[in-house]
Amino acid sequence: MSEVQPLQHQMMGYDRAITMFSPDGRLLQVEYAKKTVRQGSTAIGMICKDGVLLLTDKRIVDKLIVAESVEKIWQVDDHIAMTGAGILSDARILVERAQIKAQEHKVTFDSPIDVLTIVRDIANLKQMCTQSGGLRPFGVSLLIAGVDETGVKLFETDPTGIYFQYKATAIGEGEVEVKNILTKEYKETLTLEDGMKLALYALKKSVSDGFDAERIDCVFITVDKREYQKIPKDKIAKMLASMESGSKEGSKKKQ
Repeated sequence: MSEVQPLQHQMMGYDRAITMFSPDGRLLQVEYAKKTVRQGSTAIGMICKDGVLLLTDKRIVDKLIVAESVEKIWQVDDHIAMTGAGILSDARILVERAQIKAQEHKVTFDSPIDVLTIVRDIANLKQMCTQSGGLRPFGVSLLIAGVDETGVKLFETDPTGIYFQYKATAIGEGEVEVKNILTKEYKETLTLEDGMKLALYALKKSVSDGFDAERIDCVFITVDKREYQKIPKDKIAKMLASMESGSKEGSKKKQ
């Protein structure tokens, strides 16, 4: 019955217009956009005692692609970063909007913008696209992380325009598995280094093959300096190597 009903809705045209509710109160185009997010590569955000981090899988699908050219984490301001899962061209438009808003705020008020203002502006635009004819929803969820006067912040927005604040979360294809690991292993006392290890471990568990440092991007924003810091590939590679050697030693002890 659950499979027949959506098909009937499609045949009746309820999935053709963003402003049309189905008889059971659903906006099918918005639901399709959320499915697009779940097909995107995984991104993880985590608040730690000394800052906030974003770690993402770039999922390089072609060996001929230059990995450095694939951008999955963006700097909005010195103290704010953003990553996404879904249609990254949609994400780029939202990132550029956020960057302009941050610059305008700094010029107008001579102070850095707070994270929540950026989040609300993005969420408002996403929501507008769910109730305006001739538009489609943004097919991307975003993790927005930063440090401002009110503290360390991590937010998630989805295609509906809703947003939530998190201590740690994940979006994309590995969302369920990564969130299960974070629920069990995450602690607020983790340092950024420890948080990065946990995020790498969780991401590795959700990726089936070809997991290496080239496909991973990671960014820290620290509490003391409040500045965007991209983690070098060699550091990510060393951390992955130490995790690999640690797991091998553990398996030998069990034997």
